[in-house]
Amino acid sequence: MTDPYNSSSAYAPSPATGLHLSDAMVTTAMELPGYRIRRNLGMVRGITVRSRSIVGNFLGGLQSLFGGNITIYTELCEQARDETYRDMLQHARHLGANAIVAVRYDATDVMAGLTEVLCYGTAVVVEPQDF
Repeated sequence: MTDPYNSSSAYAPSPATGLHLSDAMVTTAMELPGYRIRRNLGMVRGITVRSRSIVGNFLGGLQSLFGGNITIYTELCEQARDETYRDMLQHARHLGANAIVAVRYDATDVMAGLTEVLCYGTAVVVEPQDF
């Protein structure tokens, strides 16, 4: 199965403004300070479904006996969030966005040991505000 979000140039600037979609152009806020939203391109998302391995469960179980941060699960969660975030950026680039606003994460257990992680937001085209 091909990935429709990786078919365009990863760092092509928005034709309308010449601005690149970078991490600095992604926010959980409803607007991007210093920029005016010119166009709303719709919702974009990245999704992954992760499972814990038998080895991961065993090591996580051992760590839980001693309390504190269960680093093997923390790393798994961070990898899943990063993957979905990067997929969301690719989806937005595919649409021609140069910014993403209202970004959120969500996670749902699909079944025992299987978790869906979703990162979503609104792809927009912004331009610098005139002050």
